[in-house]
Amino acid sequence: MMGDSRRIRVLVQVLCVHLLCGWVLTSELTFELPDNAKQCFYEDIVVGTKCTLEFQVVTGGHYDVDCRLEDPDGTVLYKEMKKQYDSFTFTAAKNGTFKFCFSNEFSTFTHKTVYFDFQVGDDPPLFPNENRVTALTQMESACVSIHEALKSVIDYQTHFRLREAQGRSRAEDLNTRVAFWSIGEAIILLVVSISQVVLLRSFFSDRKTTTTRVGS
Repeated sequence: MMGDSRRIRVLVQVLCVHLLCGWVLTSELTFELPDNAKQCFYEDIVVGTKCTLEFQVVTGGHYDVDCRLEDPDGTVLYKEMKKQYDSFTFTAAKNGTFKFCFSNEFSTFTHKTVYFDFQVGDDPPLFPNENRVTALTQMESACVSIHEALKSVIDYQTHFRLREAQGRSRAEDLNTRVAFWSIGEAIILLVVSISQVVLLRSFFSDRKTTTTRVGS
C-alpha cells in the first residue's frame, strides 16, 4: 500500500514537471500594434523541428492584420494579408533564426491588439525513462489522459479569454457609437426645435409690423 501511494506521488510530480516544461516550449504574447507600424519576433529553431504559429487580432478596427514568416535565408514560408486569425504549421528545413512579423501599415489611425502563440517542437514523452516496448500501467495511462485533458483545458481557456476580450471590445465600441449617435440626435432635435420657434415668431412679428393707412 505504501509503495502504491509513493508511486502515485511520483507520477503526479512527473506530470506537474512535464506540464511546466511544456509551457517553456511555447511563446505566447499579447501586444499592441500601433497604426502604420510593424512588429517582428525572432526564434532560434533546430532543423527538423515542427513548429506552429497561431495568431488572432483581439481589438482594433476591422480586427485584421498582415502576417509574414521567413526562414533564416529570408525565404517566405507564410504570408497573409488582412487576416483576423489563422494558424500555420511547418517543419524547419534548416538551422537558424526564423522571423515572423505582424504589420498594421495599411491602417492610418487604428491600432490593434494582437495575440500570438508560437509552439516549437513536440511535447517530450511523459515517462522518458519508461520502456516503450512494454505497455503502460493503468496509473500511467491515467496520467497520460489527464495530461492531454489539461492541455486541452489550457487551449480552451486561452481561446475563450480571447473571444471574451474581443466581444467586450466590440460591445464597448458599439456602446460608444450609440452614445455619440444619441448625443447627435439630441443636438439635431434641439436645433430643429429652436429653428421652428424662431420661424413661427418671425411670422407673427411680420403681421404686427404691417399697418394699413385709411385716407380721409
